[in-house]
Amino acid sequence: MSTDTGSNGTPPVEERITLTKEDDWWVAKDEGTGVASQGKTRTEALKNLDEAVALYNGEVGESIDSWEEEKEVLEDLGLDPEEVKANREAADGLPEFMQ
Repeated sequence: MSTDTGSNGTPPVEERITLTKEDDWWVAKDEGTGVASQGKTRTEALKNLDEAVALYNGEVGESIDSWEEEKEVLEDLGLDPEEVKANREAADGLPEFMQ
């Protein structure tokens, strides 16, 4: 557990991160946000979690403002845009893995 003071001088908050090994992967999870990531090593899992939490908090990355931009990003990630779209519609919004 760590304590962090916000950049705007807010009081410190406790942050809990769990690190577990599942098969050959290390899984790091930010318990406060529910964001999780993985890596082949503990260091890699924590680095990936740091990036994922920053994305979750809107600290990095650019917004996706159109379906064309979203399709391009999904394809870059190796995901089928039409499958994501169908799952989103079936789930009334987000694909299951994003809920």
